[in-house]
Amino acid sequence: MKAVLFAGGFGTRLSEETAVTPKPMVEIGGRPILWHIMKTYAHYGIRDFVVLGGYKVESIRSYFLNYQSKTCDLSINLRSGRVEWLSDADEDWQVTIIDTGLDCMTGGRLKRARHLLQDGPFCLTYGDGVSDVDIPALVAAHHASDAWCTLTAVSQPGRFGALKLSDDAHQVQGFSEKGATEGGMINGGFFVCQPDVFDVIDGDQTVFEAEPMVRMIERGKLGCHMHTGFWQSMDTLRDKHVLDAHWSSGSPPWKVWSDEAQPGVSRLRRTA
Repeated sequence: MKAVLFAGGFGTRLSEETAVTPKPMVEIGGRPILWHIMKTYAHYGIRDFVVLGGYKVESIRSYFLNYQSKTCDLSINLRSGRVEWLSDADEDWQVTIIDTGLDCMTGGRLKRARHLLQDGPFCLTYGDGVSDVDIPALVAAHHASDAWCTLTAVSQPGRFGALKLSDDAHQVQGFSEKGATEGGMINGGFFVCQPDVFDVIDGDQTVFEAEPMVRMIERGKLGCHMHTGFWQSMDTLRDKHVLDAHWSSGSPPWKVWSDEAQPGVSRLRRTA
């Protein structure tokens, strides 16, 4: 199964950071928040990623193109330029980076990757939010339903519109302007989607969270998975500071993975 990550927006509410880097590349604890999200999926065995870039996509490309030099031990002969890699990257990931343009909305960005996502269900999330969501439980909930898309509902105070859920909380029936501070649940991302979702996306200017979701609700095809654990988006500088403080504590609540190196890592792998 692939995991698709929205990573193309301008991040205007975090302009202190995003003037020079796209929001998914803003660092928490010395690593881009995008890396933290990918580590969560990889912990559950999902290591094939499709990154939907746009604004400053070259920063994302550069990060992954140079990932080995940033994270691995090496020995370099300055005269010949010969490089000997003394370790492998811990992350055995396949990362596909798509430039979906500057002006696409979320639905348009997703539809531009349609050719990569036709083989079956795929995970989808935003490149600016972390959580300890149980990905296998989310996937199982999706498979147990006939939904085209299953979203993760989370509780979050503040500025987000709330979801109207069915009595068993397994299906989304609509959206409300009522805030989560009044007892509502919100869309926390972390979706599982069928390729059918492409049929309810019109084009580049389609916002995935608007018309496509309304159309799926009308067809009874928008499912819901409840998550009562940790979830935090990084929309503002304050949010970044909150996440930095969590990381500095030594026990960030979204860190479900272990820091132990993968078994069998070569110490003298190859030269370049």
